[in-house]
Amino acid sequence: MILHTYWRSSSAYRVRIALGFKGLAYESRFVHLVRLGGEQHQPEFHAKNPREQVPVLELEEARNTVFLAQSLAIIEYLEERFPAPPLLPREPVARARVRELAELVNSGIQPFQNTGTINFLAEVAPELDRTRWCQHFIGLGLSSLETRARELSGRFLVGDEVSAADVLLVPQLYAARRLQIPLAAFPTLLRVETECSRLEAFAAAHPDRQPDRE
Repeated sequence: MILHTYWRSSSAYRVRIALGFKGLAYESRFVHLVRLGGEQHQPEFHAKNPREQVPVLELEEARNTVFLAQSLAIIEYLEERFPAPPLLPREPVARARVRELAELVNSGIQPFQNTGTINFLAEVAPELDRTRWCQHFIGLGLSSLETRARELSGRFLVGDEVSAADVLLVPQLYAARRLQIPLAAFPTLLRVETECSRLEAFAAAHPDRQPDRE
């Protein structure tokens, strides 16, 4: 497997964690999202993902090369193809809760901080306070996540086992710090993050440990 990735992308960070947690070997191909206007816009990468975003997981299935985009789709593919160790609980309600929290990050926070979103806002509304924008929307999402985590968490976000919800939480907190979002109001999330950081899969996937880090 080949992972097309960028060190600072929170979506790519998620997939690196999932691959490491499942003990899967892969090759990294680095896509610089800023250099030369963004290497993701080059025709070669566009052919792999028309949305021109990382991550993309390149793999062989039935003698065909497949390019999978969108981090949650990749994580669910890995879960179905390599079910142990699991990232989704067996019990249906717990499984749905993990998906709920993962989607809260994926669709309820990530789009508001995405580089493409912020760059477009700068173009069409240059007077907009982008820091306030991020603090507002990321804060709302993290507040909801904190409330759910207080109800559901054990050692990790949903009970005592690592799940896909944790895989999305840790990169989101990294991004929040980079965007100068205060996190003191989210003690449950920070506690779970600390538990995750003790695991090699999470530690090895951290942006600071990536070869393409600038």
